[in-house]
Amino acid sequence: MVSPPCDGFDEYLVRWKLERDGDVIVTATSRLLPVRRAGRTAMLKIALVLEEERGGRLMAWWRGSGAARVLDRDGNALLLERAQGERSLVDIACRGGDDEASRIICAVVRDLHASRIENPPELIPLARWFGDLESGAKRYGSNLLARCAHVGRELLAAQQDVVVLHGDIHHGNILDFGPRGWLAIDPKGLIGERGFEFANVFCNPRRDIVLSSGRLHRQLDIIEKAAGLNRIRLLKWILAYAGLSAIWRLDDGVDIELDLAVASIAAAELPS
Repeated sequence: MVSPPCDGFDEYLVRWKLERDGDVIVTATSRLLPVRRAGRTAMLKIALVLEEERGGRLMAWWRGSGAARVLDRDGNALLLERAQGERSLVDIACRGGDDEASRIICAVVRDLHASRIENPPELIPLARWFGDLESGAKRYGSNLLARCAHVGRELLAAQQDVVVLHGDIHHGNILDFGPRGWLAIDPKGLIGERGFEFANVFCNPRRDIVLSSGRLHRQLDIIEKAAGLNRIRLLKWILAYAGLSAIWRLDDGVDIELDLAVASIAAAELPS
């Protein structure tokens, strides 16, 4: 008889009466295992960092509205419904449906941002999330990053329409759950101005799409209308977020060409 692998999932497989249904997936922040319970597919996720645990608590708070449903939770372990649909927002956008993908994202985010009776779990204030932008802009000495930091500082000092934020909305974090439709996964768990939530869409899903002629302007039109946002504030959030992303990438030694390009386009769209 072959013994089951000792990979940290055994306790939960027994406790939650799960069966393995695929190979372990390892990321920088979590370990995931496709499973089945009573014949139904699910995903067992074990968080390796506190950020992922916070996201798990937020997923449970959403109760399956706009996000994957949490079936069980214990500390850093999370049992989620598993996306079984065949569609992909990345594929849709890359095959000529960029506008359609953005509208789908806006619809999902609308559900995530809807008011709820229960108080949310502990969340990270957006001002703290942006903490690296100011210091990073000074450290790297870029005029464009300095402008990103200046705009970010203005936005954070006078936030509007504050809501619970997913914090990492992009095409790869919204999956097809078949009959349940499109749902979000992997939140960061932030709180702050609603417009911030859409900034990362303009940096995704792929470099050639992001930097295609007129793309940012066109998606501004779509998201402004679909999400009911102020165009200028959305542009400012794009600029600030692109700067923050560039700082993080610089700190990690990763190429920042895309972030700087998005920041430059957004800056050019803003009135002087």
